[in-house]
Amino acid sequence: MKAADVPSTSGNRLFAAEWQARVELAAAYRLVHHFGWTDLIYNHISYELPEQRGAYLINPYGLAYNEVTASNLVKIDLDGNVLSDTVHRVNRAGFVIHSAVHAARPDARCVLHTHSRAGVSVSCLEEGFVPLTQGGMQFYKRVSYHDFEGFNVHLDEQARLAQNLGKNNAFILRNHGLVTVGPTIHKALQRMIYLEEACAIQLEVFKSGRPVNMPSHEVSERTARVWEERAAGNDADASDDIEWGALLRLVDRLYPDYRS
Repeated sequence: MKAADVPSTSGNRLFAAEWQARVELAAAYRLVHHFGWTDLIYNHISYELPEQRGAYLINPYGLAYNEVTASNLVKIDLDGNVLSDTVHRVNRAGFVIHSAVHAARPDARCVLHTHSRAGVSVSCLEEGFVPLTQGGMQFYKRVSYHDFEGFNVHLDEQARLAQNLGKNNAFILRNHGLVTVGPTIHKALQRMIYLEEACAIQLEVFKSGRPVNMPSHEVSERTARVWEERAAGNDADASDDIEWGALLRLVDRLYPDYRS
């Protein structure tokens, strides 16, 4: 699907909605590249299309994140079967994690997975993630963990992934990396931005060797609930999210070809 192919009449609302989703998901890929969280051609950001339950957009296997565009994203189902006309293929083995989360959590329309230095480092720590900052407090007692089982290529692992994720929106795969989910692309990305930053700060603080000031449980929980209230407000809609607007302007300036 190309921008020129998208009908503009109201009768083709479904196609217009898919194109908008493609543009926003391509922007998310470019932002992950911009922030330096990529791992060569691997990892994914998957998104269930509006009004197309069971149909997901994902990156073409073999392309770097800075090569992803709205038109070359691939549409697939939960089994990784390709639903759109494309010359590209999908890393079906890599989709094991994403399909498990999508199937278990209908609210997780977007699933974002990274192998960043900070995220993988924290995933290797026995204590895991320790929320120390205002931004990190949104994940206070709201991070799930899944033990490393090797490459995620076996379908039987999906049940354990889903069970371990539970109702949380942040997921640490031990010795592997980070996962965030959200009802929209921008919400999953926003959570990853804060989680990645909090992981990097945690490592810096630990490296200092100095005593760590830990906010009380009451303060941490209250802060986390404020974050939850904020996520449930108007900014759950991309059109009202001023952070997402700023990020899109950044992508438009640096990587304008993502919309093609």
